[in-house]
Amino acid sequence: MPPTLASLVHHSALKLTVRAGADRLDVPVRWAHVSELADPVPYMEGGELLLITALKLDAEDPEAMRRYVKRLVKAGVVGLGFAIGVNYDEIPAALVEAAEEEGLPLLEVPRRTPFLAISKAVSAAIAADQYRAVTAGFAAQRELTKQALNAGPEGLLSALAAQVDGWAALYDASGAVVATAPEWAGRRAARLTADVERLRERPAPASAVVGGPETEDRVELHSIGTSRRPRAALAVGTAAPLGTAERYAVHSAIALLTLTTERSRSLHAAEQRIGAAVLRMLLAGQPDHARAVAGDLYGGLLDAPFRMIVAESGSASAARAQAEAHARVRPAPSAGGGAPAATGAGGDPLAALAEIVEAAAARSGEAVLVVPDGERLVVLAADGGAAVTACTEHAAALEAARAQAVREQRAADEDELVVGLSAPAGPIAAAAGYKQAEQALSVARRRGRVLVEHEQLASGSVLPLLADDAVRAFADGLLRALYEHDATGRGDLVASLRAWLSRHGQWDAAAADLGVHRHTLRYRMRRVEEILGRSLDDPDVRMELWLALKATATEQP
Repeated sequence: MPPTLASLVHHSALKLTVRAGADRLDVPVRWAHVSELADPVPYMEGGELLLITALKLDAEDPEAMRRYVKRLVKAGVVGLGFAIGVNYDEIPAALVEAAEEEGLPLLEVPRRTPFLAISKAVSAAIAADQYRAVTAGFAAQRELTKQALNAGPEGLLSALAAQVDGWAALYDASGAVVATAPEWAGRRAARLTADVERLRERPAPASAVVGGPETEDRVELHSIGTSRRPRAALAVGTAAPLGTAERYAVHSAIALLTLTTERSRSLHAAEQRIGAAVLRMLLAGQPDHARAVAGDLYGGLLDAPFRMIVAESGSASAARAQAEAHARVRPAPSAGGGAPAATGAGGDPLAALAEIVEAAAARSGEAVLVVPDGERLVVLAADGGAAVTACTEHAAALEAARAQAVREQRAADEDELVVGLSAPAGPIAAAAGYKQAEQALSVARRRGRVLVEHEQLASGSVLPLLADDAVRAFADGLLRALYEHDATGRGDLVASLRAWLSRHGQWDAAAADLGVHRHTLRYRMRRVEEILGRSLDDPDVRMELWLALKATATEQP
């Protein structure tokens, strides 16, 4: 405990006598300061015991003493020591009365007790208190280290809660509660998830102080980890602000958890390298080799149906879509001629998705394979498992946020995720699953969706896939000559072609739809072949023309 006025009064060598404020002697003393100024307040910081002889004070003037004492109390001075036998033989009644009115402890200092002795006593008590705090802090550090080594983060939290006489909780990278001590603190910690999420948005190291959910405790939040995005967070709840010893304990816990987290990151990086090797073998059609490399780490994941997830950031996906459109409209350049996709901040959405699926898998105890692949993130997760569910829920939340931004006429985040999800597959069909995820990703990119499942592509119509600038450009180029011919009034080749194709080349039925003779229709189809330089007997030509007509159905020639 720091020194108090009571401990100084009880100090046998000082011989101090209480003349006022006897009921407030338990106040801590930060320092003892001597000042004979008529107004020492500008030089006070609060918490001082002020020592005076009243050299420049009219200590017998009641009004002057009331003003003097009031200013001291307002400045946070905790006590006033008055030396008798120097300027006054005893403390003037005016000062005693003013001190009593304001509740300021007033101590009588005998002539034989120098102010230096009081300053030394305060300094020695403060030093002793700091030494006790440091000693207790080192003891707490040893205990926390022992518990961290023997019982992991759970043991460390239990020891920390005992050290601070409160509770402690650990949150993972997604903001979910991982462990608490004591157990009753679990519900308390869960209600602080929003505060933890706000803390995670700040660069590490970061900390914050928040009130408890019922405002009966004080909670400190600290980020854990050395990277820009915190890997975890620690919450410490106490009934009062932390003392020096408790602060040492909290800092020790943060350091130990950071070491654990960084070691976990190294292990995680090694696991990712193994996962990348397993993925390459699966995609190369070597499931047996993949099982051998996966071992116990990912082996269980390959024993049941799994899903492939391929994700890109919005900026990278937009650049890829632009490159693909360019390739479809013009001949592809030689190898290496494509424009690189956007990078930079685009990695954040992928990192967030990786954290979400890994945290969900860890909480449910299931294996998940997460492999960063350049501007992409590839995830292999159990079908129907927590990781896939977390991915779809995250995508749904992003879709909702985008819709809200549209309703409020705000600009949506340009660097959102674009995700493709395969149908359930097994090790033998891993390559097909990856292709499905890529196809779903391409459709999501074209439709402006966050996530598309491959199973959704088989339902509905293929026609929405034609709503693409590159497809429309191809269709326009293919049919332009026919539209230009019809614009001169020399025939109706586009409508005739549409009717003939819709009737699968049946002349009589198509002619009846057009209200013309079948010989007229035959002549028009010959003109189509002549103008396009293509044979309508070729099924590929008929397919391309039909899709081109569908793609331009809503456009004017």
